[in-house]
Amino acid sequence: MKLIQEKLQSFAGAMMVPIILLVLVGFYVGIGAAVTNYIMPGKNIINTIFTMFTKIGFMFMNNLPLWFAIGISFTLAKKEKGWAGFAGIIMFFCYITCIGTYAKAQGWTAETVAVKNLIKIGYTQGAALNFNALWGTVSGIFTFNMGIFSGIIAGISAGFIHNRFCETKFNSMFAFFQGTKFVIIMVTILAVPLAIVTYYIWPIFAGLLQSITKLITSSGYFGTWLFGFIDKALLPFGIHHLIAFPIEYSAVGGTMTIDGTVYEGVRNIIVGQAASASATGYIVRNFTTGRILFQFAGLPGAAFAMYKCAKVENRKKVASLLIPAVLTLALVGISEPIEYTFLFASPILYWLVYAPLCGICYVLTELTKVSINGNALFFMIPNLFQPNKVHIFSLLYLLPLTFVTYYVAFKFMIKKFNIKTPGRGDDEVKLISKKEYQKLKNQNSDNDRLEARIVEAFGGADNIESVTCCATRLRVTVKDETKVVEDEDWKKYLEAMGCVHSGKSYQIIYGVSVNTITTAVKDILKID
Repeated sequence: MKLIQEKLQSFAGAMMVPIILLVLVGFYVGIGAAVTNYIMPGKNIINTIFTMFTKIGFMFMNNLPLWFAIGISFTLAKKEKGWAGFAGIIMFFCYITCIGTYAKAQGWTAETVAVKNLIKIGYTQGAALNFNALWGTVSGIFTFNMGIFSGIIAGISAGFIHNRFCETKFNSMFAFFQGTKFVIIMVTILAVPLAIVTYYIWPIFAGLLQSITKLITSSGYFGTWLFGFIDKALLPFGIHHLIAFPIEYSAVGGTMTIDGTVYEGVRNIIVGQAASASATGYIVRNFTTGRILFQFAGLPGAAFAMYKCAKVENRKKVASLLIPAVLTLALVGISEPIEYTFLFASPILYWLVYAPLCGICYVLTELTKVSINGNALFFMIPNLFQPNKVHIFSLLYLLPLTFVTYYVAFKFMIKKFNIKTPGRGDDEVKLISKKEYQKLKNQNSDNDRLEARIVEAFGGADNIESVTCCATRLRVTVKDETKVVEDEDWKKYLEAMGCVHSGKSYQIIYGVSVNTITTAVKDILKID
């Protein structure tokens, strides 16, 4: 069970790699389309330049499966990551090519899966539409219309093959084909059986996705609440992206035709609406707008409750901890620093109070038809260029209501159950029990920098198997977990906001600085 959870956490972290492109899509399309449609329409150099940015944004969005294939294979690789990313590209194109080729051998081409042809050979209207929806053209190749799932499957497969064969050695006659080059060979070979299996399994899986979509859409506000609750409930395990990404970037989140183009997934639909001159607003049921309430009001209310519940002599110190976290939350939407502050103090407070309240936030913004692009100040900038599509009147009363609700709920729980949130408990620093960390504390100043201490806290370089990161977490897999310092020591001595670990898989929360820390740790370990 632990092994499965470790693999899921690693996979969820890999899913975050292409996120920078998704951020750029929102900016380039939102601002670019605003300039070309409203501010500087017509033939002029400004319009042309911003049209280029809009096209770049759509290029990123239209090729999401490819970016996932590269990002996931790169992240899952334990070494020679550049070759792994290359293998991800090769696997992706081989995979979709083989699916289309095998389908053609079974009699299915772009012409034969057309709705008119299917009805002609005996399909009902509904069955013809459903079967036709399975197919599409990706990078000019006729294949299954799998959305990001084709990239995910290709990325996972390439990462696995790479880790399995990247150190393969042959005798001198075939030495040229050993190692990473053998990985490329194996990727092309294994793409064939993978495609054949997919040909038979994908229609079943696609039917399941259609059922999930129907469940979400038919269950109304309960479905919205359930998504918001599960999204937060899975956060401590590091696998919350597994539910969010399919809804945001695949047909699981619904489809919409905008100006003749079909968009799949709520985030892609919003991008399409941002680019459309005829759109008058953004999709209301987008499973993301609810974050505005708990990021701008709910969590600040919880932070204020923790501040008020702290001992008077500790409040200044507590404020210095919470205020930067609230500012980071409002600017870029990273909520984990505050969430982990009370998660570690009281899991019950997190799962039985906080997560359900977050689900309600999603329902309230949908119920009052809030229409806006983005859920943090930095990502809301494109709205300034298209204010006609923004409808947020209800936020004027929902935000203060949410702040008060979270403040009252958290203050009650903290006082009632004497939860040791920052500033309430015994602030005395305890000694570390792990001898490895004691050794770390006694090392010379050259190794006093945070990244060197992190390596030693994991039991030294020899005990570290892999290092990756997501938006806020350093993700490390170790060989022997008994050599790693205690979980609470990461907050006390290693500047972390929290630690979650299962077996040999560790997630250390460092916030927005995690990319820099990860790079420095890799430099120490001499890995790419």
